[in-house]
Amino acid sequence: MQFLAEYGLFLAKAITIVVTILIVVGGIISLAMRQKKSTEKRLEITHLNPRYEEMEKTIAAAALTEVGLKRKMKADQKKEKQAAKAEKKAGKTAKKEAGKADESRKKRLFVLDFDGDIKATDVENMRQEISALLTIADKEDEVLVRLESGGGTVHGYGLAASQLQRIRDQGIPLTIAVDKVAASGGYMMACVANKIIAAPFAIIGSIGVLAQIPNLNRLLKKHDVDFEQLYAGEFKRTLTLFGENTAKGRAKMQAELEETHALFKSFVKSQRPGLDVDKVATGEHWLGTRALELGLVDLLQTSDDYLMSLRNDAELILIEYSEKQTMVEKLSQLMTLKWRQQSKLVQDVDKPLLM
Repeated sequence: MQFLAEYGLFLAKAITIVVTILIVVGGIISLAMRQKKSTEKRLEITHLNPRYEEMEKTIAAAALTEVGLKRKMKADQKKEKQAAKAEKKAGKTAKKEAGKADESRKKRLFVLDFDGDIKATDVENMRQEISALLTIADKEDEVLVRLESGGGTVHGYGLAASQLQRIRDQGIPLTIAVDKVAASGGYMMACVANKIIAAPFAIIGSIGVLAQIPNLNRLLKKHDVDFEQLYAGEFKRTLTLFGENTAKGRAKMQAELEETHALFKSFVKSQRPGLDVDKVATGEHWLGTRALELGLVDLLQTSDDYLMSLRNDAELILIEYSEKQTMVEKLSQLMTLKWRQQSKLVQDVDKPLLM
């Protein structure tokens, strides 16, 4: 009987452990499934005017006296009533004049964000955002792109600039705001705009092209390691990481760099005809104040000031096309970033040129 009792107790513990494990595994699977669903990309629309209004009310409540706060509240209520009356009147006018454009509607300012990396991967989100806003935006509206990028691959930033060109082609005013940096491929994007605004210490310019690669051929020879590479086409490979580079290969790569640079300069010139491209296309970069003097930007102003200046006259609409990352993805992204900061990435010439 004692044996049976001990065996029963052991069996109960074992079943408890197995059930617990199954519950934990089931919870993990369920969480993974929910996270998988949440990673589906979606378009998010945020109206920024209420955010600014809430900020104004909060700071007013803390800074104004009781009498001053009451006066402000009355003034705000009066303003809201006047706006409601104007909207109602505009609605009646629109009904009477069916088919005619409503000229009294508020201007809309669509806000997009572009955070550029070396491959311009954010262009995948931006192309969806632009496609969405082009379905409703017209020439009376405006698009503001808050751009941050130090440049990267030619084809990546070429596509990003082409996406912005879609806005210009529809006759919709495009403004680019640079708070930190728009250099090289980043400036290729920025110059598409009707107007470029930049913070005084933002980095602007760097109109140049770069290709770099280490060569380990002598190290391999020193250790008696042979490297063989087969290819068809004289210039399929110009410079190589492991093989012995030739003067002819170097000359061909330099010619490709010069050709890409000429195309870059031509593109900038076509977008900003008044700019002395030969003077600024040396690969140098400048701070915002000097960039303004050189004609690379049109106004010294932060994106925050630009939005604040329009919040009473325009409807500010932030458009974001993104996905919610899982914890594993966030951790992986953080580890990758740390690794890139602590090591130098080897750029093979098989990979595209950098701007």
